[in-house]
Amino acid sequence: MTSFIPRIIPPPALQRPALWFTFQGVQILVRSEAGAASFPQIRHPQQLGLVPLREQYLGTLGDVHCFACEVEETEPPAGWMWSGLRGLFGVVDDALFALAGRAIQIMDWDRSHLYCGRCGTRTVAKTTERARQCPSCSLTVYPRIAPAVMALIRRGDELLLARSPHFAPGMYSALAGFVEPGESLEQCLHREVKEEVGVEVTNLRYFSSQPWPFPHSLMIAFNCDYASGEITPEPGEIESAGWFGLDNLPVLPNRISIARRLIDATIEELQRSR
Repeated sequence: MTSFIPRIIPPPALQRPALWFTFQGVQILVRSEAGAASFPQIRHPQQLGLVPLREQYLGTLGDVHCFACEVEETEPPAGWMWSGLRGLFGVVDDALFALAGRAIQIMDWDRSHLYCGRCGTRTVAKTTERARQCPSCSLTVYPRIAPAVMALIRRGDELLLARSPHFAPGMYSALAGFVEPGESLEQCLHREVKEEVGVEVTNLRYFSSQPWPFPHSLMIAFNCDYASGEITPEPGEIESAGWFGLDNLPVLPNRISIARRLIDATIEELQRSR
């Protein structure tokens, strides 16, 4: 697998075309052909008639330099299209999809911090690290990452799954919630589970994590075991929740998400233990 090395300082001159993740808001420029998609590999977006409002150097993917930029709302160049990032999962290489996710988060951060949140002065990009700094009051802002904990609760051969009112019809998933200031991941998990479905859990086991660029989350997934309590869905947050066995599973999340990986891995474990 080609490795990506993040960098801050762009090369003084490009000796070959670079990979450009070009955004119009949250839409990214792609060429779509025969069920696959690709991103521009050019020296600069001006070759496609696009003038960037902002640019960020990302680093190198193998020996290819990578950039992100944002352009004004405009029609795509001939042969290209604007696409949502979610729709590209499974259509582009996983490494490119992950890099596009990094790019969209950096551009969202760059756009959101053009002015100082403390005094209103226009910020400037630092050259030694990924940060913007206020020249007036010296406030420094870095790309924002919001950690969120996910919990898949097991009771024997059953899984506790729930659905938010915002989910697609019929879809259930593991519980999740954002970490609050001063909380550990474990404290967040216990609190979120208690708030959302009213039960207590034990035996927390780390599963995996996933950057989730919609817009800037880091999902940290755990397995855990049911300890006590009756399911009581939190009004306004949880539309429905219940225990599901392997023979009556509901519609599950898309495979793009760590929630689906977490559920699938647990299902495989339960099936092996039968």
